[in-house]
Amino acid sequence: MDSTAIFEKQHSEQAALRGVPSLVWRAGQERRMGLIRQWTPLDGVRALVDGCGVGMYVRGLHEQGAEVWGLDVEHQHVAEAATLAPDAALCQAAGEALPYPDGMFDLVLSHEVIEHVQDDRAYAAEMMRVLRRGGRAIVFCPNRLYPFETHGHYWRGQYHFGNTPLINWLPDPLRNRLAPHVRAYTKAGLEALFVPKSSSFEKDANTQARIVHHTAIYPGYDNVVYRRPELGRVLRRVTYGLEQTPWRWFGLSHLLVIERL
Repeated sequence: MDSTAIFEKQHSEQAALRGVPSLVWRAGQERRMGLIRQWTPLDGVRALVDGCGVGMYVRGLHEQGAEVWGLDVEHQHVAEAATLAPDAALCQAAGEALPYPDGMFDLVLSHEVIEHVQDDRAYAAEMMRVLRRGGRAIVFCPNRLYPFETHGHYWRGQYHFGNTPLINWLPDPLRNRLAPHVRAYTKAGLEALFVPKSSSFEKDANTQARIVHHTAIYPGYDNVVYRRPELGRVLRRVTYGLEQTPWRWFGLSHLLVIERL
């Protein structure tokens, strides 16, 4: 294997483990920003983007009037975010050990990140810890009922990029063999990360929380709209309509809003 092939393989495997951050701001991201605005004020708030990638949502929140912090586990992502959002306070760190004091933020945004971290329970607990009382966390992450695994899959030890149908509908042992690099959450499983039922959780003032809103949303279809505008508009109209029905639970991503008590 030549050096170029080795580099491409390493880059592909890193992308599989960490995900690929949003590199452009399009209608899909604008729609998600509108959903964020719907569930929390942004003007003047202290906001943390927990897993900021190259800084798209750091910049987006700043443009909405928030005072923004951002962190990412990848040094290169933080460097690129600093170029895109020079006014933000950025650092390299893991979401399971946030370098911030208790109750520092009014808003913590986790956008398609929790499925990639090593310990999602620790990640969720840290989000709650750094929220002030009455502050809100907003989480977007993959939905187990969506009929495609969008992070690719492994087959016979080789990673294959792209959307793979029906993997998420398989039983856990099979699903986790094909997609060991990324999680997908059921409604109950995601909520349990932030509002567990255990009595020990209820006694922990750093993590008490309530679910404010939970739904699932369909894709923005930005690539489809770019290539085939009419088809893309039909897909948006139909599936965005499904979000108002029980069929929403087959959407691409969870949208979970949690408030610290």
